[in-house]
Order: sequence, then C-alpha cells, then structure tokens
Amino acid sequence: MTKAVKFGIIGVAIVGVAGLAWAGAKRGGPKATEVRIEAVEARDLIASVTASGKIQPRTKVDVSADVTGRIVRLAVKEGDIVKRGQFLLQIDPEQPQAQVQRSEAALASAKAQEAQSRANSIQAKRNYERLLQIQKATPTLVSVEQVEQALTQQEVNEALLEAARFSVAQSEANLRDARQALNRTTIVAPMDGKITRLLVQEGETAIMGTLNRDAATLLTVADMSVLETKVKVDETDVARVKVGDSAVVQIDAFSDTTFVGRVVEISLSSTAGAAATSAATDQAVDFEVKIELLNPPAETRPDFSATAKIVTDTRTRVISIPIIALTVREDSALASGDTALPAGRAAPVKQIGRTDIEGVFVVGTDNTVTFRPVKVGIAGERHFEVLTGLQAGENIVAGTYQAIRDLRDGALVKTAVPIDTKPKS
Repeated sequence: MTKAVKFGIIGVAIVGVAGLAWAGAKRGGPKATEVRIEAVEARDLIASVTASGKIQPRTKVDVSADVTGRIVRLAVKEGDIVKRGQFLLQIDPEQPQAQVQRSEAALASAKAQEAQSRANSIQAKRNYERLLQIQKATPTLVSVEQVEQALTQQEVNEALLEAARFSVAQSEANLRDARQALNRTTIVAPMDGKITRLLVQEGETAIMGTLNRDAATLLTVADMSVLETKVKVDETDVARVKVGDSAVVQIDAFSDTTFVGRVVEISLSSTAGAAATSAATDQAVDFEVKIELLNPPAETRPDFSATAKIVTDTRTRVISIPIIALTVREDSALASGDTALPAGRAAPVKQIGRTDIEGVFVVGTDNTVTFRPVKVGIAGERHFEVLTGLQAGENIVAGTYQAIRDLRDGALVKTAVPIDTKPKS
C-alpha cells in the first residue's frame, strides 16, 4: 500500500469521526417541541350559557278536589278547549246534599228555640214590671221576695234568649259550610285554556287535596298561548344571565328547527331550596331560569325537552385567542422568598389566590417561547377575548394541551406536521 493511499484512508476516517461527533453534538442540543402555532386575530365573539329543561305554559292550574267522593259525571276529555266557569265534572253530591238538609233542619230548630226563648223573656219582663207596680201601689200585697224572684226569672230568660241567638248563628254557619261542600262537588274551569292532562275517569274516586296533593289532582288546565322553557343554570353561570337576554332554543321534538326566546325570570333561590343547605357541599346548585318562546309551533306540548343557549354578551372584532392557548403559571415573584430584603424585615407572606397568573406562550422569531401574562374578557365557544397583553399578528402556541402544560420559558418549538394516514400508492 502506497503512502498516498494510506493518507487517503486516514483522511476519510478523520472526516467520518468528525461527522459522527458533529451529529452527536447536534442530537445532544435542545430538542424542539411540536406545537400548533396561530396568529392573534380579531374576531366576533358571543358569550353564552347552555342549559336544558322542559317546555311549560306560563299559566296553568292543577285542578284538585276539595271533597272526597266518586266521580259520577265527566264532561271533558284531554285536549278540549274550555272557558272560565265551564262545567268539567261532578262528584257524587248525595252525602253533601244530606248534610245540607240536616243543617237546614238544625237551623229551623234553632230559630224555633230562639222564638220560644224570646217569648219567655218578654213574659218574664212583664211579670216583673207588673209586680213592681203593685208593690208601689199596695206594698202589703207583694213581698220583696216575690219581686226579687220575678227579676231573677227575667234575667234567666234573657240569658236563654241570648244563647238561642248564638245557636241560630252557629246553625247558619253550619248550613253555609254544608252548602259550600255541596258546591265543591261540581268542578268548573278556573280559567280559559286547554285540558293538557286528564288523570281521572268517570267512576273513580276523587281525593281531597289536603290529604295528598299529587293523588288529588284531577286535571290540568293550561293557557298554551304563552310558552316558556324552564331551564336549570349552574350557580357559576347564573350571575352572567340577565332578564331580557336573548336565547336560541332547540326543542327535541323539532330537531331541525331552532326558536328564539328571551329571559323573563331568574329565580332568587336554588331549585334545591332549603334541602341544599343541609346536603353535602359537593352537590350541584342550580337556579331556574324562565325563557319565553317567541312564535313556537302550534304542535308544541308541555314537558317537551328543550336546550337553550342564552346569549349573555357579544363583542365585535376584538383581539382573541383560542381557549386552549390560555394557561396558568405560578408567579415566581410571589412564590419565592429570594428577593433581597432590608435587615430586620420579614419576608412577605404568600397570598392565597394571587400566586397564579394566566397567560400564553408567545413564539419569537427564533422559535423560542416566552410566557406572557394576559387579561381576558368574555369567552366565546372557542376563543377568549383578550383585554391586555397581546397585539394582533403575534404568534402564540395554540396547542396541544399537553404541549402547553409542559412548556417553559425559552423552550424551542416547531410547527407540528400532520401525520399522513393515507396509504402510499
């Protein structure tokens, strides 16, 4: 082997070793994290609260019985339109009628007793007055004892007359109660509307509402001209909802159509009521929000399931970022106690709730990222409004969630290349 060939082989080996060393150094350097990079843009945002519930008429009355008895006549069926005062059904009136007759007889007896007591009282008074006159004219004919007895008899008869009058008043009250009970056997419509629910049939027994309200309900009359969606809104969202807010309502029965509504009422207490105060602290607390439907279809029925999207705020052409881009980092200035302090001065106390700041990772020209605090406003479906901290055109890291969670200041990033899942030809 000649010297020229030998030196050539050595040169090639040196170049190869240098190349391997350079490649090793390259691999040992900082590795870029694959992320999704987006430019900060101005967008139109709509903040909304979504909740589900049932369709209900604004005005409805559950008609129940005030007396117990068998239903002997039923004049309506479900779906009928009724007017206020219209006859609906009849509960067997036989027993209340008998009670009315007994009360009338008792009243007549009490009035007769009152008349007798009045006559006795008048007679006793006349006797007393006559004896008193005789005593004045001829004292020897009437003794003092006889006059006192006549006076006592007069007072006794006056008391009996007063008792008879009270007995008449009591009998009259009993008669009014009996007649009212008889009137309650006839059920009439309490309002104009539609029979949306009929729970009884002719021949069944109606139960008094004071015994069991649910079991006592006979039928429901509802005014279907004004319909509302009653939705339950979580306590974290209800503060953003205001009376008058517009809403888009999706009724499950009409899946291909959306309807417009507006908020007309927000409950002041939760749907759980007093039970929520004694329940576990992790129990969800919801508030009822009523949304009036504008121009609902005539086929809408009570208890239809619905989902409402309540628009709580809007923004036009504002700086915004993807929701996923916003992350939280600990404020090192507050978290660490390394700041130099004058001698004898204690370190500041770490304040609960003020050690974390929200921000995004801004991508520099050299593809390194810097965490920058931002202040956000309303939240749309996919984007946050940015109040301060960013300008339009800046590039930020917008995904993935795992990549953003692991990023640190100064990290090197690169745009993720989508994987081609199509088979090669």
